[in-house]
Amino acid sequence: MTTNRYYRGPPSDHFDGTRFFNPDHPNTDRSLVDLLRWRFDGERSAWPSRVPGRTVVPATRVDGLTVTMVGHATVLIQAAGLNFLVDPVWSDRASPLTWAGPRRVNPPGVALEHLPPIDVVLLTHNHYDHLDIATLRTLWSRHRPRIVAPLGNDAVIHRTAPDIRVETADWGGRVDLGSGFVVWLHPANHWSSRRIDDRRMALWCGFVVETPAGCLYDAGDTGYGSGAIFRAMKDRHPPLDVAILPIGAYAPRWFMQPQHVDPAEAVQIQIDCGARQALGVHWGTFRLTDESRTAPRHALQAELVRRGRPADSFLALEPGDAWTLA
Repeated sequence: MTTNRYYRGPPSDHFDGTRFFNPDHPNTDRSLVDLLRWRFDGERSAWPSRVPGRTVVPATRVDGLTVTMVGHATVLIQAAGLNFLVDPVWSDRASPLTWAGPRRVNPPGVALEHLPPIDVVLLTHNHYDHLDIATLRTLWSRHRPRIVAPLGNDAVIHRTAPDIRVETADWGGRVDLGSGFVVWLHPANHWSSRRIDDRRMALWCGFVVETPAGCLYDAGDTGYGSGAIFRAMKDRHPPLDVAILPIGAYAPRWFMQPQHVDPAEAVQIQIDCGARQALGVHWGTFRLTDESRTAPRHALQAELVRRGRPADSFLALEPGDAWTLA
């Protein structure tokens, strides 16, 4: 009998006692045959080996709400004097290896040494392009942030970094940070693994962050599915000022659709959750799938035109870009 190496808890509507799953959603598991079909029958677009990047030095604290793109899914959120990092990855590769795996093509938009004091780190799931132990060790030694993650990811981190304190919660869990700051763990249609034998043994999520300066949503990695999890936010949280949504790593669709939205589906998520502004992440830094580096940005722009939506209502962020709530 297979046992879960990261989490022990009672079964639920998204946990069968051993593995987590996405209720009422297509299976995200892929077979070796599927993987080989993708790798050998697909058409991978070429990526540049390096792209010139812009680096910025953020303010130490912000009274309002500012989101700064670091790269891929890593964003710095500064709200009402508190500083958050989501899925911090500063390593050169999104991989368990330092010499192989997807390599960063542009530098982080904020250098590690230029980060403001980090109060909170939010981890959406344990894939290597989102959970980077080397970066977490550096952040822990320099900032001692409060780290919040979905169930089981504390054990993932503690396997190699046992001194780092991690708080975990289930979907729907509420983490009160005090002074009007609340973090909610929201469902996502995705999966997890760090090795070949631990698929879906740790939970994945998105985050809704309520702050005195505004309310925001970071979807993490997700497929669209029925869209029910995104429409549900309108009933559970204050109106969203901004949604941070993935727009890349979506091709080919037959392989990626259950786990990663494409730009058209990301626009639909913005509509479903009612966010006034959307910011596109998870593109242009690590070559993970078949589309070209800039295809997500172009596809997003085309979808906004097709739907008659303002071009600035959904911005595809490059490293170093910053958005501030007016």
